[in-house]
Amino acid sequence: MNFENIYVAASSQHVGKTTSTLGLVSTFLQRNINVGYCKPVGQKYIQDIFVDKDTLLFADLIKFEITPEIHSPVVLPSQRVRDLIKHPEQNNLEQKIIAARDNLNKIHDLTIFEGTGHPGVGSVVGLSNARVAKLLNAGVIMIVEGGIGSTIDMLHMCTALFREEGVPIIGVIINKVKADKIEMVSEYLNIWLKRHNIPLLGILPYDELLAYPLMSTVADALKATVELHEEKLDNRVESMLAGSLVDLKELKSFQNLLLIASNRTIDRAIKKVRSFSEFKGITECPLSGVIVTGDGEIDDESMQYISTHELPLLRSHFDTYGAVLKISRIEVKINRHTPWKVSRAIEMIKTNVNLDSILAQCKTPA
Repeated sequence: MNFENIYVAASSQHVGKTTSTLGLVSTFLQRNINVGYCKPVGQKYIQDIFVDKDTLLFADLIKFEITPEIHSPVVLPSQRVRDLIKHPEQNNLEQKIIAARDNLNKIHDLTIFEGTGHPGVGSVVGLSNARVAKLLNAGVIMIVEGGIGSTIDMLHMCTALFREEGVPIIGVIINKVKADKIEMVSEYLNIWLKRHNIPLLGILPYDELLAYPLMSTVADALKATVELHEEKLDNRVESMLAGSLVDLKELKSFQNLLLIASNRTIDRAIKKVRSFSEFKGITECPLSGVIVTGDGEIDDESMQYISTHELPLLRSHFDTYGAVLKISRIEVKINRHTPWKVSRAIEMIKTNVNLDSILAQCKTPA
């Protein structure tokens, strides 16, 4: 079969759907294919223009002017969902998605539609990912996290919804596989996928770079107050440093560290960071930001260090342990404020995914 459209679905949230979609769109553009993008059903939206927030990232990449009814035709905040449950007669959402599809197909050789959450998301208003893919006349690329038993179980469950709707599967991309497991995962998944006539399109290795949050993400997770240098919240965090445990071993990376300390220990912690940096002959500040837990003043010397290096200073109601725990559980999404992730995502898809196999199934020149 040949498809005008590709629908990128995933087994659950935070599996790598946006990252994979980004890589696919970019690599197709590099092949001079006239490719479009749409988020047919969104949940988290930009207030001013009422489009799903992922649309902004792709507007930057493809350089299109966002038209909400074309690039993000359906947005479902919780209140809208409740209204549609009570008043199903107001549900004209399928028509909106079909109209967006028709508009995009007129101006692009190939359009990539990005799904939402797991395959069942949207079912509450009759718009599961499988139903939307059916409306779009799209073939599906399924993204799932790496493993063997759990991955196969998840794939079997997720693809069932698409089979019910008669939606064909273009293939599967396995994401976040540890480097030393790639060969084994590939061997066993290929056996299972071939039995079910599903192509394995590629395996993406786990990449720490894509897991690094921004200071703004940390601030949101902790509901922290930004006391200084809010303009630096795009700093990335590669590791955390508990103030009471600062030593030379903890400072082994010496870059993009988030210092978390109570008001009682913050001054000692900053002094240690300074002295260890001097000992190692490091002129660049190793910190990406500072979080202080608890109330109280910070001494002038510490504030001078924070100001000199323009470090975002956050105040949190969590204690140090609670803050570290909360940050360690952050699910990081790629966005327009993480250009290094965008570049890395594009490179990973280009290097690890069989793009020719995808294009061979599409109605577009390869």
